Amino acid sequence: MTRILSLILQLGAAFELCAQATVPGAGFDEYQVKAAFLYNFAKFVEWPPGTFASPSDPIGICIAGVNPFGSMLDTMVQGKKMGERVFLVRRMPDTQEAKGCQILFIGGTEWKTVHALLDALKGAAILTVGETEDFTAAGGMIAFQLAGPRVRIQIDLETAEHSRLKISSKLLSLAQIVKRQP
Repeated sequence: MTRILSLILQLGAAFELCAQATVPGAGFDEYQVKAAFLYNFAKFVEWPPGTFASPSDPIGICIAGVNPFGSMLDTMVQGKKMGERVFLVRRMPDTQEAKGCQILFIGGTEWKTVHALLDALKGAAILTVGETEDFTAAGGMIAFQLAGPRVRIQIDLETAEHSRLKISSKLLSLAQIVKRQP
């Protein structure tokens, strides 16, 4: 019960940051909110056995293409741990370097290659997160969508399950669940 309460409080803090981003003059921007989401997603996703070689392997948050976060994502996860695992932020020029990534962010600048990137990772136990309009339709798992001044998330649960990722019902309850057309 204590663990569940702790998870709820952590998720609430992450989404409080999201809410603050909508307050004029609060000092937060879209990519600070997205960085907070990326960091917190790790707390609400369970990867399949064998994803990590050891209990102390880092949780890799990778960024494909142009890095819209600057140093803010690195700063946000610096010194943070989940169990014995530290967070490691990497820039990834192509999907060949996706090994060691548990979360992969594909930014809007990669709109021309998003389909190829996602096809190359199909079935891999990597949580794919993006911000292009058709991200989940292209096979991505979590899409950031701007709704006015708010950052919302859409989740394609079927794609995540196909990659053997289990997404917490707490995270699912805050998202719009989308289904791809056959």
